[in-house]
Amino acid sequence: MKFTEGYWLRRETAEAHYAAQAYAVEALPDGLRVLSPARVIVSRGDTLNTATITTEFTHAAPGVIAVRSRHHEAYERREPRFDKTARPTLPVTVRQDENEAVMEAGAVTLRIDKKRFGYRFYAGGELLTGCGFHNLAYIQDGKKPATMSPSADYMKQDYEPYMVTELSLAPDECVYGLGERFTAFVKNGQTVDMWNEDGGTSSQIAYKNIPFYLTNKNYAVFVDHTTDVSFEVASEKVECVGFAARGEEIRYYLIYGADAAEILERYTALTGRPALPPAWSFGLWLSTSFTTSYDEGTATGFISGMAERGIPLSVFHYDCFWMKEFTWCDFEWDERVFPDVPAMLRRNHERGLRLCCWINPYVAQGTAFFREGAEKGYFLLRRDGRGVWQTDHWQPGMAVVDFTNPDAARWYAEKLRALLRMGVDCFKTDFGERIPTDVSYFNGADPVGMHNYYTYLYNRCVFRLLCEERGAGEAVVFARSATAGGQQFPVHWGGDNSASYPSMAETLRGGLSFAMSGFSFWSNDISGFEQTAPPDLFKRWVQFGLLCTHSRLHGSTSYRVPWAFDDEAVQVTRFFAKLKCRLMPYLYAMAVKAHETGLPMMRPMVLEFYGDPAVTHLDRQYMLGDSLLVAPVFREDGRADYYLPDGEWTELLTGGTRWGGHWQSDSYDYFSLPLYVRQNTLLAVGGTADRPDYDYADGLTLHLYALQPWAEARCTVPDLTGAVALEAAVTSVGGASGSVVGWQEQGAPVGALELRLSRPVPGLRLVLHGIDAEKIDAVEGGALSDSDGTDADDALGYCAEPGGAEPKSSAAALAADADALGRAPSDAVIRIDAAAAIVRIRLKKH
Repeated sequence: MKFTEGYWLRRETAEAHYAAQAYAVEALPDGLRVLSPARVIVSRGDTLNTATITTEFTHAAPGVIAVRSRHHEAYERREPRFDKTARPTLPVTVRQDENEAVMEAGAVTLRIDKKRFGYRFYAGGELLTGCGFHNLAYIQDGKKPATMSPSADYMKQDYEPYMVTELSLAPDECVYGLGERFTAFVKNGQTVDMWNEDGGTSSQIAYKNIPFYLTNKNYAVFVDHTTDVSFEVASEKVECVGFAARGEEIRYYLIYGADAAEILERYTALTGRPALPPAWSFGLWLSTSFTTSYDEGTATGFISGMAERGIPLSVFHYDCFWMKEFTWCDFEWDERVFPDVPAMLRRNHERGLRLCCWINPYVAQGTAFFREGAEKGYFLLRRDGRGVWQTDHWQPGMAVVDFTNPDAARWYAEKLRALLRMGVDCFKTDFGERIPTDVSYFNGADPVGMHNYYTYLYNRCVFRLLCEERGAGEAVVFARSATAGGQQFPVHWGGDNSASYPSMAETLRGGLSFAMSGFSFWSNDISGFEQTAPPDLFKRWVQFGLLCTHSRLHGSTSYRVPWAFDDEAVQVTRFFAKLKCRLMPYLYAMAVKAHETGLPMMRPMVLEFYGDPAVTHLDRQYMLGDSLLVAPVFREDGRADYYLPDGEWTELLTGGTRWGGHWQSDSYDYFSLPLYVRQNTLLAVGGTADRPDYDYADGLTLHLYALQPWAEARCTVPDLTGAVALEAAVTSVGGASGSVVGWQEQGAPVGALELRLSRPVPGLRLVLHGIDAEKIDAVEGGALSDSDGTDADDALGYCAEPGGAEPKSSAAALAADADALGRAPSDAVIRIDAAAAIVRIRLKKH
């Protein structure tokens, strides 16, 4: 929200009181307090008839400083508060003289200018950010005249109060995050308002507003308000990020980290780490779609069609019309089209499927569920005291469940519990953004603050129920709306996109922005929710969608079964669905890491390569976990322009290698895309391609890529609970005498390789990409396979890369039904002895 007209002038309706001086500094047990008058105090008379702002800086956690600035200290906003786990662990040192006050809290140092108001945060001697001249203010907006004469306006305070803080930006500083935003990935130059709304993916409106931003200068800011905070990101003042909150107080946390990953770890330690989604949820989800005509026969036909075509399917989703029209949500199946629901659900379970139902927190009138909720006081009430708040927007006369009422939350959950016990496995928790503000809540909360916070209570209620009924490791929702802390209840999807390449690009952009806001698991509607994609776009989006953490085929007015597009779409869907299943040992290990650290699985390039200035604006490619780079194709002609950071990269699907540090441009058919493996990677690939949840150690193959001299590549293979099933590491070492036996060009391993396993694994194989079998001199603890590389059982297939200007293709892998990962025929394959925990591979001199 802009309160100025250019740099020097204020908006005429805004009366500003800026902190002008750090007049008094008081040490606190865990920080310090600063009293700042709105004018420089020269004489005692200056202390009269002026506003003051009191700011407290406290050490909240390692690398985290909490900042709280107040005007009128006894003002009560009654806004809901985010749950936080701030726990200071280090002592705070405060010292001051007549010019400066200094607070040292672990790695962060705060310096306060006492003469001319301002404060700055430092770490390692480097400036992070600061607040200075006219950067901290109390604003009286729209102030109406009052009088000191006897009248109704006597000392009347009629205005909207705001607190504003502005923090400096460096010349090359980029700002990221602020939720799942579909505008430019770098937020500089944007005005961003924290107001959840159902606006699709093609505007500045967002379903998931997170008052958290992260920059490429080793810090982030979390504004601790559930209300409609407004951010001016190098927009009102191009040298600053400004943020304004209604009321007499503004709170934020300054979070320092050595890199973006450490910052996100500290932020999610503060606001909550994500639960670990069940492994089955990473497979392909198929929906009935929204307004399409469907019944049990339609659903069965879709499920059978996927099986007949060999496409692995994990979850089948029943969208809104599993209930009768005009009754959403009374959670009663439409018996006209689903006459025997328990039997139907049982049959689908016997097919190995999990089942999902669409829900939202709104209840239409005319249902027994509505009448019960209204009678018991379980809905939001009109502020004018005239009963339940209702609207005809979405459903006729619908009411909104009041989750601040514990009895209402239990009532809602019990209705869902009946569905779970009937055989439903999870819920798509749609909506949660259309929350009115002219209402009263059971707990008296500020309705403006509740507008965004409502989704937290809604999804928490459903997620807790799933944990109770299915167990913590089996709970998963498919949520659209979110606020800070909502990352604890995965998964979220990107909302209503459209069938076009620009919408595909904006969808990815929103997902990457969401990842920079502390969320780890994300999906989207493959090929677009609105309209129907042409076959070309469907196939390109399938590639991208099945290389996200979660993958769903869902549409609005048309079905999304791949055979509705063309025969090749079936092949492409089968290929990438199987590929994802084979990658699950790696992907689930990354999911466990996200659960434990808060790092997203889909990582913007700037998050993974924080110090590389070439990646600051990249929003059409990403890292999938630590080791896989994905660059979706966004053009009908199959061309892709993408950037490879420094190092050696191997194409997963062709086996070709590239050296990074510059841009690449290639053409790809529908069975390939830029999908690269980072150097020094030991990639765990599973032996099952028809489901995502299996014993990942059974039939396991370890693929070693571009191990550099004297380097180590490690991987962890989890079980289905997230516990460690296997740890493996490959190290490049010297020869038997400890000397270097020989080097290959471009940094290939030296002398020998050593594989260490936490336990023996029968049937384990090791593929040495880029190392010819002829270069192996001896293997201790295993044997060199005699496969020529075309045996999928041994080598996961061989994908030749055609030369010339032809598109890169993995057609050979397609023939193997995605049992293939690209490698040259001569790449060495080592069969590991069943009892071996250490394997040594000696290379020949050359």
